[in-house]
Amino acid sequence: MRLRDTLAGVHALPATALLALGLAVGAAAGPAAAQQPAAPQPSAPAAPRAAGPAAGAPAVIPGTEAMAPHRAAYRLRLDRVRQGSDVVQAEGAMLFEVLDACDGWATRQRLQLTVLNRAGDQVETSSDYSTWESKDGRRLRFSLTQTAQGAVTQRISGEAELAGAEPGSEGGTVRYEQPSAQQMTLPRGTLLPMMHTIRALALAKAGQQRMLNAPLFDGTSEDGAQDSTTLLSPWSEPQAQPRFPLLGGQASARMRIAFFGKESAAAAGASAPEYEVGLRYFANGVADEMKMDFGDFAVDGLMQSLEAVPAAC
Repeated sequence: MRLRDTLAGVHALPATALLALGLAVGAAAGPAAAQQPAAPQPSAPAAPRAAGPAAGAPAVIPGTEAMAPHRAAYRLRLDRVRQGSDVVQAEGAMLFEVLDACDGWATRQRLQLTVLNRAGDQVETSSDYSTWESKDGRRLRFSLTQTAQGAVTQRISGEAELAGAEPGSEGGTVRYEQPSAQQMTLPRGTLLPMMHTIRALALAKAGQQRMLNAPLFDGTSEDGAQDSTTLLSPWSEPQAQPRFPLLGGQASARMRIAFFGKESAAAAGASAPEYEVGLRYFANGVADEMKMDFGDFAVDGLMQSLEAVPAAC
């Protein structure tokens, strides 16, 4: 298998649900001098805020008030490779920001990942992903730029809106601006990223349900919503000595989120996900100890820094 084919399934971790997004590699990798990406610095520019509703603030979903605006930097390192995989090394870094934009949440995630194969070929990929999600969980503005070997391979942008009074109660519509203007229907039960995080945390805290199944739309694909299954661990008490002040007094739960493509979902009896993300979520929406499993190989994400970001309102 060529390295570009392996990386066709590599995904970053977007928005507050830290879902995976595809880094489509547009060209085969050639030999290159090893150059590891520098860790993103917490002082990087804040996420741009997409325009919110023209007038009036949206209704706030319970649990929203617990989410903490923050900026976190992660170091990405190879955890394991599957037998027969061509991957021998993977290393990179990610900066994730979530800002309180008053009537919504503005997020930005920048990721760099360099993967090396047995032949010494190296592929360097990166993504820059920004969103604005209304606090009623019904509207999402999104913008994604992906690059491979320094060249832009994909741009996706647009806006999604869910129908119904409660997020996930009905379907909705997504209107893409890039790569081409098109409109797509979102299925009943679709959740947006921050709402998915809030709902998963609420279920974990209640302790009455260990699984959340829902189509999830984050704007990282041209194919609309993606089926997801989130397995929830028991709610854990706050750490006695947390690594970062923002985690002080915060209970947590471990989660594993599996994502299924349209083809695998349509196939009879298919149950293997396209990729999985494991992580620990704290009650304030901060995530650490994450693992991205792409099948052929898995990458650990270790939090290097974490700071609170004051709200703008």
